[in-house]
Amino acid sequence: MGANDDDPRKHRILMVSDFFYPNFGGVENHIYYLSQCLLNLGHKVVVATHAYGNRSGVRYMTGGLKVYYVPWRPFVMQNTFPTIYGLLPIIRTILIRERITVVHGHQAFSTFCHEALMHARTMGYKVVFTDHSLYGFADVGSIHMNKVLQFTLADVTQAICVSHTSKENTVLRSGLPPEKVFVIPNAVDTSMFTPAVDRPKRSEQIVIVVISRLVYRKGVDLLVEVIPEVCRIHPNVRFIVGGDGAKRVRLEEMREKHSLQDRVEMLGAVPHAQVRSVLIRGHIFLNSSLTEAFCIAILEAASCGLLTVSTRVGGVPEVLPDDMVVLAEPDPSDMVYAIKKAIYMLPKIDPQDMHNRMRELYDWNDVAKRTEIVYDRALKCSNQKLLERLSRYLCCGAWAGKLFCLVMIVGYLFWQLLELWQPADDIEEVPDFTLPQNCDEEILENTQ
Repeated sequence: MGANDDDPRKHRILMVSDFFYPNFGGVENHIYYLSQCLLNLGHKVVVATHAYGNRSGVRYMTGGLKVYYVPWRPFVMQNTFPTIYGLLPIIRTILIRERITVVHGHQAFSTFCHEALMHARTMGYKVVFTDHSLYGFADVGSIHMNKVLQFTLADVTQAICVSHTSKENTVLRSGLPPEKVFVIPNAVDTSMFTPAVDRPKRSEQIVIVVISRLVYRKGVDLLVEVIPEVCRIHPNVRFIVGGDGAKRVRLEEMREKHSLQDRVEMLGAVPHAQVRSVLIRGHIFLNSSLTEAFCIAILEAASCGLLTVSTRVGGVPEVLPDDMVVLAEPDPSDMVYAIKKAIYMLPKIDPQDMHNRMRELYDWNDVAKRTEIVYDRALKCSNQKLLERLSRYLCCGAWAGKLFCLVMIVGYLFWQLLELWQPADDIEEVPDFTLPQNCDEEILENTQ
C-alpha cells in the first residue's frame, strides 16, 4: 500500500506544471527527481500536466509515480491556453480522488500551474510554488508575467526558489513576504553523470562542449563572436555544440564564414539520456546564458569532471565552488579571456575528485528532505476565509486588484455549483499503492 493516512508526517502531494516528461528540460527533471525521492520518503506523489501528443490519460512511471496527462493541448511554448475556469472540474476531481493535502506548482510561465494553484486555494488546499526562472521589470512580457505571478502568489501558502538571486527576484516581482520564500537549490543525479574512464588527452586537442537550447536567452549571439576568436588564438581547441533552437542558423553561418567546419561540430538536439556521452568527450563546459536562476547543465558537466566557464549572471555564481568554475561577464572579450584561463587550469583538474565533490554537494534526497520541511510549514498555516483572501488580492493594484477579486469570486461560485452538481462524496477515491524499487528490473526480466 502507499502513503499512510494515519501518519500526519506523510504528505499527499500533487505536482502541477505544463512542463513534464516526455518533454525534456530543467523543470521536467526537477519535478521527476523530486517526486521519486519524496516517494522513497514514504509520501504519495501524483503529477498533473497537459497531454503530449498521443500521451493522454493516466500513466505510471518508475516507482509507481502516477501522472495525469489532462487532455489539454499546448498552445504556445508547451503552455496550455489560459481558460481560467476550464481546469477546475478536472483538478477538483483529481484532488478528491487522490485525497491530496498539498498542491505544488512549478514554473512562473506555466498557465496550467497558475490555474491549478488558484483552484486549489479556492477549495481550501495548501499550495506551494517553486519559481525556476528570472524575469526583468522593463519589457512588456515581463510586466505581464510579473502581474500574473503577483496574482498567483498573493494567496500562496509557501514559495521555493532555486537560488538566493532567484528569491530576491521573486520577492521583488510578486511582493511576497521574504519569510514565506525558501531557497532550495536543484541537484544532479551523480550516478548518471560520471567521468569518462579514458578521458581525451589534452596534449592532442582541448575540446570545449556547449549543450544548450540555441535561443537568445542562452547567449547564442555571444557564442557566435567567442568561438571564432578562441579558435584563432588556440589552434588545438575544438568545439562540440549540442542543442537546437531558433538561433542555430547563426552558429552555422558563423562556422561557414570562418571555415570552422572541422573545428566546430554541430550535433543538433541531444536527448537527455545521451548528454553524458557528449560531455565526456570534452575538457571544458561553456555556458553563455544571459539570464539563469540555476543552471542544472553546469552541475551535470561538473559531475562528469569538466571545468566550467560561464557568464556571471543570475544564480550561476552560487552553483559551484570557485576552483570548479571560471566566471566572466557576458561580453565576448571577457569570455575569451575566461576560456584562456580555464585552459591553463586544466592540468590541475582531477575529474574523479570533482565528481566526488559534486556527489557530496548536490543530492536529490537532500532536496526532498528540505522540501518536506516546506510542506510541514504549509500545513501548519491557518485556513483563511474567502473575505480574508480577497483582501490580499485588493492590494495587487487599483484596477488589477478588483479584477483579481472578481476572478476569485466567480471561481468560488463555480466551485460551489460543482459541489451541488457532483458532491465530493460521489467521487470515488482511488486505492494507493507503490511499486518496489526493483520493480522495473523484474518487469523487464519477466517480459524477456
